[in-house]
Amino acid sequence: MAERPYPSTSITQHTLWTALTGEIPPIELPPLPIAHAALDSRDIRRGDLFVALVGQNTDGHAYVGAVLDNNAQAVIIEERGRETAHAAGAAIVDCTRGRWAIHATLPASYQPGAPIAYVVDDSVRAIQKVGAFQRLHRTNPALRVVGVTGSVGKTSTKELTASVLRQRYTTHASPGNLNSEQGLPLALMGLDVTHTRAVLEMGMYGVGEIERLCQLARPQIGIVTNVGPVHLSRLGTIERIAQAKSELVRALPAAEHGGVAILNWDDERVRAMAEMTQARLFRYGLTDEADLWADEIEGMGMEGTRFRFHYRRPDTARVESLHIKAPLLGRHSVHTALCAAAAGLVDGLDWNEIIAGLQTLAGQLRLVAVRGINDSTLIDDTYNASPTSTIAALNLIADIQPVGAGRRVAVLGDMLELGSYETEGHQIVGRRSADIVDVLVTVGQLGASIGAEAREAGFAAENLHILPTHHDAIDLLRQVIQAGDLVLVKGSRAVGMDVIVAEITASATSAGPSRASSASATELTSTTGFTSTTGEPVDG
Repeated sequence: MAERPYPSTSITQHTLWTALTGEIPPIELPPLPIAHAALDSRDIRRGDLFVALVGQNTDGHAYVGAVLDNNAQAVIIEERGRETAHAAGAAIVDCTRGRWAIHATLPASYQPGAPIAYVVDDSVRAIQKVGAFQRLHRTNPALRVVGVTGSVGKTSTKELTASVLRQRYTTHASPGNLNSEQGLPLALMGLDVTHTRAVLEMGMYGVGEIERLCQLARPQIGIVTNVGPVHLSRLGTIERIAQAKSELVRALPAAEHGGVAILNWDDERVRAMAEMTQARLFRYGLTDEADLWADEIEGMGMEGTRFRFHYRRPDTARVESLHIKAPLLGRHSVHTALCAAAAGLVDGLDWNEIIAGLQTLAGQLRLVAVRGINDSTLIDDTYNASPTSTIAALNLIADIQPVGAGRRVAVLGDMLELGSYETEGHQIVGRRSADIVDVLVTVGQLGASIGAEAREAGFAAENLHILPTHHDAIDLLRQVIQAGDLVLVKGSRAVGMDVIVAEITASATSAGPSRASSASATELTSTTGFTSTTGEPVDG
């Protein structure tokens, strides 16, 4: 199961006071640092900030007393949490609209170092104020922000882009997937005056959300990876998804003020965004219509990917070509590498720096290969699921040769929020599965349609297992998985796919990784070079 982000911050009690009250902090308030910010009470430690939000399943205000007992330095709460915070000994600072005509004050009983509860009208808007204040007033004047959005691949692109930019600049990247109206402000709180670059992921559930995130983060460079039927159930049409994603390029500064839109030229909906921005265009893809493109792509399974980059320099129109081997899993990762390289080129990095960034393990994709039960190799790709990302994962295992007599096993679950694309999306995955895997296990009601489509495509019935729950899948897999098998687990965590991973991971972790994952750990970290247009090898 993915860990909850627990981001460090560079803010202090003074930051909170000024951002939330709009006033100069009182002299008796020390500028105590806030170590981390968290939205989950289970993560709070001494010196942290807890933000009480109302979620679908729980209300963070129910845990205000507990986090203060756990020595939280500050809490941001709405009115419903005031009484609990007061009872727990926090100093109450009223930041609600009704108090704006009155100067915010600390209670007379306040003792320096005591926890403070900031009472606000809306906790989400409050943390947005804090994040925006940090971004606008407590950062390096030279800071340039890269915003990353897209239906698939945002986090991988963010991580790899940050890895490239770190080769020259002190770079901050949003931790984990802090990409929402609640998460991005926490990422902004981690900025400080040492950072000269920041790479921030931007997600959305509706029109207008990315525009709001851009107001907070103020990106000068925007990357759009693709537009696909993710969250289609919320937005209704793929055109509305494209509209929402285009808010990033619309918000960029004009070219003369440093704005750059880095667009996937292979995606027709992203290509259309070129007409929606005043920023300079940088096009990437698999066609020579782009400014940076790739060809000769060769997936090498767990050893990474080979490909050739071509870059048309805008000043001379000269095309530079480079052969690259990088530790990126799956052919689809070439688009991720193109994004990261494009950001480096836009920011003046040379090829030595770009290639070094592409080869840094910190820039790896989120696919995780671990030792599975019965001496199998398990590929955990349960972070999210869409037809596009599932096909990419299937294509990856097609490039990997299982050990010995091992088989390719796919455990695929429901893909949610596809709206009108739900049936077609699952059917496409079913047909592709039939072409690639030796054993197919599906989980959930929607997952069953993957299995049904694979059967229609001629997949052998004795190797097809259509199961209702993750519990059934775990029981089956314990019996079915054999030595040398390569097992892909992909699907929504809402149907327990992450639980499957936990249960079929080898318990004897001290024994080390399996043969396949051991090769990955060794070979993917080895130094690989690239070749310039002159044919001379250049150190990577």
